[in-house]
Amino acid sequence: MTAKTGEEFIKHEFDEAIAIQQAIVEAERQLSISHPFPEAKQAIKSLMATDQQQLQKLQQQGKQYGATGEAEEVASSMKQLMQATAQKATEAQSDAYEAHAVLLSLKRKQQDSASAVVKIAGAMKETLLKTEAQKMLKDTKAGAEQLAKSLANFAVVIAKQPS
Repeated sequence: MTAKTGEEFIKHEFDEAIAIQQAIVEAERQLSISHPFPEAKQAIKSLMATDQQQLQKLQQQGKQYGATGEAEEVASSMKQLMQATAQKATEAQSDAYEAHAVLLSLKRKQQDSASAVVKIAGAMKETLLKTEAQKMLKDTKAGAEQLAKSLANFAVVIAKQPS
């Protein structure tokens, strides 16, 4: 892997953010149907529209830098992990718990990306991009908190079951 700087780095950040957001949207589609814990299923369903809109915004914003959602090492690994755990989510509650936890990790990764875009856009005097990234950061943080709460509650349900 070669070092990326300048516009190439910005393209990379958008590619990664798009790829991660695609994984989030795909996982939410699956888990909104297959998740066995009603509270989690409802939390995931409530995030879907906003996350789909965020994906469209990222794709739109990334175009100006040539970003298409190319998944390099980190994004590719995270996407593969999400796909693998989401496919197993119907096998046992503990598998659904794992898939839910990976989805939460993806959301937290997006918080990092959105925070970086806020700073980059501010430094580049890109007011609209900064405003949109701030909204994404706020929405992603709220979504992650919602997922974390339902994940913790799901953990209690699983832990209380007899072995």
